Amino acid sequence: MTPELTIDKSWLRVEAGDVELARYVFAPWDAQLESPRPYFHPLRTLAGDVVSLYRPHDHVWHKGIAWSLPNVGPANFWGGPTYLRGRGYEQLPNNGTTRHLSFDVVGADSVTESLEWVTEQGERWFTETRTLSFAVSAAAWSLGFTTEFTNVTDAPIVLGSPTTEGRENAGYGGLFWRGPRSFTGGRVSVPGRAGGDELMGVRAPWLAFLGRHDEHGRSSTLVFTAEDEPKWFVRSTPFAAVCPAPFFDTEVTVAPGETRTYRHAVHIADGDPDPESLVGLG
Repeated sequence: MTPELTIDKSWLRVEAGDVELARYVFAPWDAQLESPRPYFHPLRTLAGDVVSLYRPHDHVWHKGIAWSLPNVGPANFWGGPTYLRGRGYEQLPNNGTTRHLSFDVVGADSVTESLEWVTEQGERWFTETRTLSFAVSAAAWSLGFTTEFTNVTDAPIVLGSPTTEGRENAGYGGLFWRGPRSFTGGRVSVPGRAGGDELMGVRAPWLAFLGRHDEHGRSSTLVFTAEDEPKWFVRSTPFAAVCPAPFFDTEVTVAPGETRTYRHAVHIADGDPDPESLVGLG
């Protein structure tokens, strides 16, 4: 089945049959403190069950699935406070914006988007080309996400995480998903192993999260994949969250004019299928 894509003033809608599978909000209305950036919410399974959470009260800058980086030199493109070595979290005037510029290519099942990263002070640090693709099968549907971003300043910019600043097991940053409240305590699995929060920081080609829904008690599975077997930021408690984290515990310096590329996929299924069966979809 080929999904149907519709672009409105502020969002891209992805539908299959009579189900809205995803809404990609490319012109958000967020406060500056939340580092405005495009995000996916709601995300639904083929049966229509919602598998994302928007603006939870504990972290209002969490938005479904979004490309979010907390430590970009001295700037924060994640939202909220910034973790500083020896000082902890502080709210600073450094919450940047990832701004949609245009959709340059719109295909039957994919789009290519141009964006820019602008600091809270109005400085343009990166340009980005983002490709989003969508595929639907009988078993699941898949979101493909590729980002290519280029340092357009005349100085190197260091990408890191709270862990590279000294906070243990807080290596978040990248394509970050926040799951529904009812997914708290869900099952996490990687090749050959299943568990929960103890899989924080594991290196694996894919990671799956199984959660259950309130009201009807059905379950859903999300399988995240990334190139180069990254370390994974994952939580099952106190809330459900997954992020393939390329800067988990290692800083990456982006030189002037240099482009960094990251490719990911998210496979979303009803029930409790074998995650391995979903990895090759899309």
